[in-house]
Amino acid sequence: MDTSYLTLARPADVETEVKRSRFRCTLRRVETEADARAVLDGLRRRHWDARHHCSAFVVGPPPMPVERSSDDGEPAGTAGAPMLEVLRGHGGEGVSDVVAVVTRWFGGTLLGAGGLVRAYGDAVRAGLEAAGTVRRELVREHVLALSHADAGRVESELRARGVAVLGSEYAAGVTLRLGVPPADEGRIAATVAELTAGSASTTVVGERWVDRP
Repeated sequence: MDTSYLTLARPADVETEVKRSRFRCTLRRVETEADARAVLDGLRRRHWDARHHCSAFVVGPPPMPVERSSDDGEPAGTAGAPMLEVLRGHGGEGVSDVVAVVTRWFGGTLLGAGGLVRAYGDAVRAGLEAAGTVRRELVREHVLALSHADAGRVESELRARGVAVLGSEYAAGVTLRLGVPPADEGRIAATVAELTAGSASTTVVGERWVDRP
């Protein structure tokens, strides 16, 4: 399994027009196929007056994400498939955890198969340009137990040195949760030892995907 991939930096809604047909591309981050289908269902209800709600989604990390597409009444292969190809190729490596829905209001002029392929693909490209991308990375989750007296200083120093602090828990002591790429574990161990004068060390409790700062 790959240890990083691109996903959307932000949601996007972009509208384009081709021969008076309106194409509204909606892009959202999703974590599951059910989430993707829920976005599509919501847009069907919201834009009930549109003729087509074509869709494509990619969910999960490479190299084997879940991929689906739908032409929703457009001629076979003219909408969902080109939309999916744009998602697969964006940025040279593709994007994942994303659903694209292109809602079309027919403008009275038939576009032909080639015109539809271009219109739906261009709508998704415009949406991706507006959304931007962020890299998602598989990290090991480390916990670091500290005293209340040290926690604020250590957390501040860790953040200043580019360490991903995923969260903190305050009780009798303070527990920081750190996201550490496997290649950086030696550096983090040395940094923690330096900041705590050797009195603390981290413990690995699992793995998770995080957005890279």
